[in-house]
Amino acid sequence: MSSENASAPNFIRNQIRDEIDAGRAGKVVTRFPPEPNGFLHVGHAKSICLNFGLAEQFGGDCHLRFDDTNPAKEEQAYIDAIKEDVSWLGFEWAGSVRYASDYFEQLYAWAQHLVREGKAYVDDLSPDEMREYRGTLTEPGRPSPWRERSVEENLDLLERMRAGEFNEGEKVLRAKIDMASPNINLRDPILYRIRHAHHHQTGDKWKIYPSYDFAHGQSDAIEGVTHSICTLEFEDHRPLYEWFLDNLPVPAKPRQIEFARLNMNYTLTSKRKLKLLVDEGIVDGWDDPRMPTISGMRRRGYTPASIRKFCEMIGVTRADGGLVDIAMLYHAIRSDLEDNAPRAMSVLNPVKVVLTNVAEEHEEVYEVPGHPARDDMPVRRVPFTRELYIDQDDFMEEPPKKFFRLAPGKEVRLRNSYVIRCDEVVKDAAGGIEELRCSVDFDTLGKNPEGRKVKGVIHWVSATHAVPMEVRLYDNLFLVEQPDKDKDADFLEHLNPESLKVCQAMGEPSLADATPESRFQFERVGYFCADRHACRDGKLVFNRTVGLKDSWAKIQKKG
Repeated sequence: MSSENASAPNFIRNQIRDEIDAGRAGKVVTRFPPEPNGFLHVGHAKSICLNFGLAEQFGGDCHLRFDDTNPAKEEQAYIDAIKEDVSWLGFEWAGSVRYASDYFEQLYAWAQHLVREGKAYVDDLSPDEMREYRGTLTEPGRPSPWRERSVEENLDLLERMRAGEFNEGEKVLRAKIDMASPNINLRDPILYRIRHAHHHQTGDKWKIYPSYDFAHGQSDAIEGVTHSICTLEFEDHRPLYEWFLDNLPVPAKPRQIEFARLNMNYTLTSKRKLKLLVDEGIVDGWDDPRMPTISGMRRRGYTPASIRKFCEMIGVTRADGGLVDIAMLYHAIRSDLEDNAPRAMSVLNPVKVVLTNVAEEHEEVYEVPGHPARDDMPVRRVPFTRELYIDQDDFMEEPPKKFFRLAPGKEVRLRNSYVIRCDEVVKDAAGGIEELRCSVDFDTLGKNPEGRKVKGVIHWVSATHAVPMEVRLYDNLFLVEQPDKDKDADFLEHLNPESLKVCQAMGEPSLADATPESRFQFERVGYFCADRHACRDGKLVFNRTVGLKDSWAKIQKKG
């Protein structure tokens, strides 16, 4: 399924190609190693597309391996959601799903190996004391008082840690590397912590759990991963990654390569902060259509192809390119839906129109293309009757000069139908519009009226056949480009109070058969998706995916 986009940079792809051409690399094996402590977001989508895409392009394998080394924050629900997201994006992992916990026995044996080699020790320093001893970026660290314990004592204490004899935080196992290293990650990093927590895969078997740094590279080696691709924040961890591989009898030596992570404006990609939005009820779960999660984008109406296209557009570089404009993401989905979404008419804010020169029993049915450029889509049957609904925004009592929609005494064309003229505005006691009384020019079906020019075209639905439905209009969740830029401020202060508006709308009859996640262009309005949850419960709800205007396309044309 992968397709190489020549215009998008991808230095990793170029490096691997050079390795293969020079005979330095054989079968390419990559991996996607998520922590099961939350749902995947758009930044993970970039990593998924990169790792699986490279494996596809070079005829290799990509593994799905859960980094399940912190059971206190992990849940089976997250594992299930991650597997579903990867599959929905269109990727298949090689073999069965893997877990770091599959290798716990081997990792423990390797920890014992380091102890026997005098390269690891059990430390009794508290977390606060450890931070103090570790030093700073400008000052070297100091060795722990427990650093020179004997091999025999360390092996005994490690085994007792595993047996659950000690409390959490009472002891840790640390590598013995270099407390004076300018790279703080090499200042005797932690290999194992005591955690009395039930694990979703191993139950209560383990009382100690490996650190990410210790588990990750060795898991890569066990699986024969050739290229361990991660984001730039792990660049300073690479010397430690390589130290473990050099000092353990591992079966392979993967190569770690770092790339710039995705940062997109008006968007948060911190799992901790996204979880806070969920826990505080600010959003409707991890798959709320305002969330930047893959499941949220799916519920909003994004397609796998559009997300993959977006990841191609932004490319893969080592340089931090700053903020990616969210308009690029909107462009990717809009381009996909423009070509593939069937059309329908829907009135979001209905006002009734009574056609006074149309008989009450009158009914015409127009056969309208499902898509203006797709013969393979079924035609829609759109009924025309005496009473219609149009959108409130398409009528003004006192219109400005260039308002080409409906107004008292003015004409407008109903899309795919006749030209009508507004003759009377009927109001209630409070001054609100109850209905518009209009007349039809029956000589205008499929042709222009004689002797006059009608510029406006509006959408409509038959009041008799209209399908009631709820429409949810989603906007950016945050009002500012970088909601968490100020580390001292609360990012919740930047929430957009208008990020969700709900309309009780009316749609054309064809929408009654919409299935969960079916997508449409509501003509003149935007692109919408039938909500995957509500529609399964028999309620017709549509989520706005994106509007019709493409600001990114305009930017590209100017460039």
